Amino acid sequence: MYDIIGDIHGHAAQLKQLLHSMGYSDRDGVWRHPERKVVFLGDFVDRGPEQVETVHIAKRMVEADLAYAVMGNHEFNAVAWATKHPKNSGSYLRDHSAKNREQHQAFLDQVSEGSDTHKELLKWFKTLPLFLELDGIRVVHACWHPEHLKSLEAFLDQQNCIRAGAWLDLALENGAGYDSLEVVLKGLEIDLPEGYSFRDKSNHPRTAIRTAWWNLDATTYHDVAMVPGDEIRKIPKLPIEDGSMPGYDGKKPVFIGHYWLQGSPAPLHPSIACLDYSVASDKGGKLCAYRWQGERTLTPENYCWVERTV
Repeated sequence: MYDIIGDIHGHAAQLKQLLHSMGYSDRDGVWRHPERKVVFLGDFVDRGPEQVETVHIAKRMVEADLAYAVMGNHEFNAVAWATKHPKNSGSYLRDHSAKNREQHQAFLDQVSEGSDTHKELLKWFKTLPLFLELDGIRVVHACWHPEHLKSLEAFLDQQNCIRAGAWLDLALENGAGYDSLEVVLKGLEIDLPEGYSFRDKSNHPRTAIRTAWWNLDATTYHDVAMVPGDEIRKIPKLPIEDGSMPGYDGKKPVFIGHYWLQGSPAPLHPSIACLDYSVASDKGGKLCAYRWQGERTLTPENYCWVERTV
């Protein structure tokens, strides 16, 4: 059985506390449970104070066959940041802009950019699959979208890891797999009807909304829109264009991270659970796990978490 753990973002203290609370113990530098395995949902780095330790905990568990892990958008970005553009001298697959550097600087400082440790962690990030089909469950960082997962197959190996020669197609906006990679690792966005817009958290005007794709009963843009606060009033209660949302077949429970949820952890849908409860928030949050026992219908009682206060 599996204990699925959400986004950690460098908070190793909370990770160790959570593992201990679930019956794992640190033996010879590897956290172990006599009967269970962890499944990590990605986003090990950026923001928190113990990013290198966080990655090492997960990496050692995976390498000891005591855990699985999928890639988060922050691991993808870390590799792209450090990978030189093969065709444009002096450029990288992730632009070294001030905005991107600010997001990633804490990791670069803690790992010492260009060091042997940095290279070691990047090498491991490249081994992380984009999604997992395990016995009884599915795992992906942000969105289980069958169409986009199918499109990504051309860029992945048999373990669903990004092939060495495919990073250019996935990292650059004009790349053949870029749009599908964005959906799987960052979530599904859809365009609003013509004439509608809202302002994002940086006060920039936007005409596309990030969607709560797990709301399978949604019928309008307003139903699925993930927008800041009062901006929701700008989103029309008009029918969503047919084919815009992926739905979910419910054959297995699927676990995701990424969305910085708050409040009391609970399933988003009987077969869909998000385990990112904002442990890295400036206001504090939870590092959350789901203790899967083999059930098809997910339940709040199987959530487990530790609080991080500020």
